[in-house]
Amino acid sequence: MTILDPARSGTMRALAEWCPPRQPIGVLTDIDDTLTTDGAITPDALAALAALKAAGLAVIPVTGRPSGWSETFAATWPVDAVVAENGALALLPGAAAGGGAPARPARIYQQDAATRAANFERMQAVLERIEREVPGAVRATDSPGRECDIAIDHSEFTRLPPERIAQCVALMRAAGMNATVSSIHINGWYGGHNKLEGARWIVRTLLGRDLDAEIDRWIYVGDSTNDQLMFQHLPHSIGVANIARFVPQLAHLPRFVAQNERGAGFAEAARMLLATR
Repeated sequence: MTILDPARSGTMRALAEWCPPRQPIGVLTDIDDTLTTDGAITPDALAALAALKAAGLAVIPVTGRPSGWSETFAATWPVDAVVAENGALALLPGAAAGGGAPARPARIYQQDAATRAANFERMQAVLERIEREVPGAVRATDSPGRECDIAIDHSEFTRLPPERIAQCVALMRAAGMNATVSSIHINGWYGGHNKLEGARWIVRTLLGRDLDAEIDRWIYVGDSTNDQLMFQHLPHSIGVANIARFVPQLAHLPRFVAQNERGAGFAEAARMLLATR
């Protein structure tokens, strides 16, 4: 697949045409419908994460999912961290004690506790208004685990038509929130963070590196509109094949697209990267 559209930023070429960086530092990746298929990570995607880590690469999922939902993945997946809630916080895997179960991941935040508490109250009021005013809009089932954002389900367990999704986004933005649409949820939050800022923050905090200074040595894999900032800024950006659903809505396309969808597409990208090492 190659998409050339002068109304969009960049082109999307088949992954077979990709030349991976010679000295990659790491892989940043979305989770839902990028690592997962039907809500669960596939064995090939999990093996790909492990192979990337074994090759000495940093592996950091960056997701719109909540901290509570992401904690298990930070504890059990072969990753360096999980950045959750569109960049608001990160979960850092803990070391297992005496060969036992991994310790509960540590949480670090971009906002201080007082700011988070004030924003939380404001966000709940917006969430309640959306549920009252937008027909069919319901909060995501993972909402109890959210600390720094709100989420409306549009494609996970509920189906919202495009005009209702747009209405939810408009209400969030009218309340002064940032808003973005993933493959399953509409997310809203207060603060300057997003997936790109979250990636910059965790790379600096965890690895002591400057993502922008080394941007051509990082890879990003994603599947939807809330990955656009990453597609725009990372020259080695890859969409799994199911990104086709969102192409009409993307102002910024990934540079390359995998042949396979979801977890199989991520594994395809990992194999190509590792084949050059």
